[in-house]
Amino acid sequence: MPAGGMLLVDKPAGMTSHDVVSRARKARGTRKVGHAGTLDPMATGLLVLGVDAATRLLTFIVGADKTYTATMLLGATTDTDDADGEVVDRASSSDVAAVTDAAIDEGIAALTGAISQVPTTVSAIKVNGRRAYDLAREGVEVELKARDVVVSRFDVIERRREDDRIELDVVVDCSSGTYIRALARDLGAALGIGGHLTALRRTRIGPFSVADAAPLDALAGVPLLSPADAGTTVLGALEVTADEARDLRHGKRLVGAASRLPASPAAAIDPEGALIGVVERRGVDVKSVMNLPTGENA
Repeated sequence: MPAGGMLLVDKPAGMTSHDVVSRARKARGTRKVGHAGTLDPMATGLLVLGVDAATRLLTFIVGADKTYTATMLLGATTDTDDADGEVVDRASSSDVAAVTDAAIDEGIAALTGAISQVPTTVSAIKVNGRRAYDLAREGVEVELKARDVVVSRFDVIERRREDDRIELDVVVDCSSGTYIRALARDLGAALGIGGHLTALRRTRIGPFSVADAAPLDALAGVPLLSPADAGTTVLGALEVTADEARDLRHGKRLVGAASRLPASPAAAIDPEGALIGVVERRGVDVKSVMNLPTGENA
């Protein structure tokens, strides 16, 4: 299997993440393509794809912090917590008008920092082996457990008011596993008028930015980010000698080399600039926890 690399894609609205993966498979001529973090069909923005052997790096990207821009509509609740669902409750104009900017700011502050969040019912979380959204579409009531997440930034960029609604353009920095739809739902609930998401765009995953992403129609021609560059960007690099690279590939530890690590885990890079694999600290030693196929990552 070729070493492949990473591909940054700007997903358009109306497609699933799997649709984008399918397009990338055809464009790159390989079945071995995966992604780091699903985007809903309504959402646009950054998808990080791994191609061929570099798909093994995705596990080190999935858990990275993310940045989103979004539009939240306060004044109506939907059964999916976003605009793709049916409106199930709508606040009166008088109730919406009674919500002050200060109350909104207070509600946002309560949803900022380390919080406990119940994921939206229409999500990819598995319940007894099945996706929650599949159960919801079948009319099965799904109760998802709250999870601890971190919202490190929840800033309002613009506010718009109409008789029966308040629209907020926001930017959110958050930990992996945070549902922006749930933030809109919970903010609306706290204000007593309901809320849901009407637009969502992911602009960052860890060190990767949507500004560097390719449009969908350019997937065949855009150069891949090499496994070495991707690994270094995400984890930091441990430069190793040719002998050390051979030892790591053979499962041997680098004795006493832990002090050389920029972080743990880290990307081990050989003298030719190729990614050997991902290594971790084991006491004072360094040991490989993931190797790329020998001889195929140059």
